[in-house]
Amino acid sequence: MKLHSLAISGLLNMNLHSLNNEGAEGNHLMTRQVQIVDEKGHLHSVNAISGDMFKHIQAEYLFQLAKEEGLPLCQGCAVFDANRISADAEFANSFSEGATNEEILHGVLRRCVLDDAEGILISRKIGGKDRSIGRKSAVEFGWVVGHPERTHTDSYFHVKFDNRARADGSGDEANLGQNIFHRPASSGQYAVVLNVDLYRLGLNDISREYALSAAERKARAQALLKSILFTFLKPSGAQRNTQNPHILAFEGAITLSHSTYPAPQASALNLNYLSEIEGLVDTLNSLESGAVSLLKFDSLASFASCMESIIGNFDLVGA
Repeated sequence: MKLHSLAISGLLNMNLHSLNNEGAEGNHLMTRQVQIVDEKGHLHSVNAISGDMFKHIQAEYLFQLAKEEGLPLCQGCAVFDANRISADAEFANSFSEGATNEEILHGVLRRCVLDDAEGILISRKIGGKDRSIGRKSAVEFGWVVGHPERTHTDSYFHVKFDNRARADGSGDEANLGQNIFHRPASSGQYAVVLNVDLYRLGLNDISREYALSAAERKARAQALLKSILFTFLKPSGAQRNTQNPHILAFEGAITLSHSTYPAPQASALNLNYLSEIEGLVDTLNSLESGAVSLLKFDSLASFASCMESIIGNFDLVGA
């Protein structure tokens, strides 16, 4: 099976989580709320987890897989530095002043799977010249958004118990004593959308040529798909030490593109999203037979099985 790209659209049921918060007001921890418009044009304020959070989770899994499977990492990514290859002095000093941005980007792709897959803006001196070289990410996460009528957030009272100073109230400047605080927990159904342009792995955006062999690109694609699977099996984030989310269900669709046609997706904020996706798949295949395909899943186990069948049975377009 030839793969160009894939997309995932789904509905994730999570209870009592606090994965993404935006700060505190006094002793109240505030959870993330966003404004959305439903298919009927009605405005809602709902709990949501940012795509940045989910992409960070996925990138950390890819980092761990790269370490385990011997995939290349630059000096920055080898220690999971947020500056990534921009923190790699050895790489920056390996180019002469006459090096072109195309040559530098080729070196980036050869040197690091994370910079290849996750995207990077290189803004530092390389070869004696200040550079600003962009690399677009091959994986794109949308917000994980609570369904307006099926998501709710409550705030719960907590106190840090100190039996040595029960009468001392909220404590002193050293944060001692009994501190009262309020912490949120959200439960509901969350719409998930993400897109993965597998064909872009190893592709130099300037020269439009691949810097890697077909085997190297496939190894990176397999690790990337595994990292996406792991992201939904164990999403990390805030407050997991005592609010590890109860994931009850995950349903949706994986669409696969076998040519330059985009892998279609639709948000599960529309409860008819699966019908929308099926219609898009039929339409695209009527334009070009076999351009895209569809895999449905109705549980975490089913999702994992679908991902496993893809990971073990594909070749990349351009290989």
